[in-house]
Amino acid sequence: MKLLMIGFSAALINNVVLSQFFGICPFLGVSKKIDTAAGMSMAVIFVITISSFITSLIHNYILTPLGVTYLDTIVFILVIASLVQFVEMFLKKVIPSLYAALGVYLPLITTNCAVLGVAILNVQKSYGVIESVINGVGTALGFSISIIIMAGLREKMEDNDIPKAFRGIPIVLITAGLMSIAFMGFAGLK
Repeated sequence: MKLLMIGFSAALINNVVLSQFFGICPFLGVSKKIDTAAGMSMAVIFVITISSFITSLIHNYILTPLGVTYLDTIVFILVIASLVQFVEMFLKKVIPSLYAALGVYLPLITTNCAVLGVAILNVQKSYGVIESVINGVGTALGFSISIIIMAGLREKMEDNDIPKAFRGIPIVLITAGLMSIAFMGFAGLK
């Protein structure tokens, strides 16, 4: 039950994009089309899940016993950068159209504060390996839900008559704010 609550909380109640405002760069940049948003979601799910597992192992079984937990952030960044490189090479080889569509946002997963934030939050909450992975999967699913909903809304907004002052990023930010308010409704489920 505890694991279910960790995953549910990470995905909806403490949604990484709409509650904690991590990962805004890809959220705004890649959410123009559902296809691209779904591709970014898959990449982020992979990177966050695997990095949560690896960083938890490294923190709990290497850095903590050696008493060098001050190296957490540096080690976490190296793990995340390596995973993103792997994803980038895989997409370039297997799905070149998605690789081209994601463009500069794919390498930006390395600096996506949502990915690093999950690893650090796992340490701060003293999660073990299993809890870290569940939190990572929940967070990644929450990111995916957010970016895909935003992409769907942005595709629908293309057909709307939006006042000139609100076109582009202003209406996207207003929409993100309204989505954030909507997701606040899940806070009562704790």
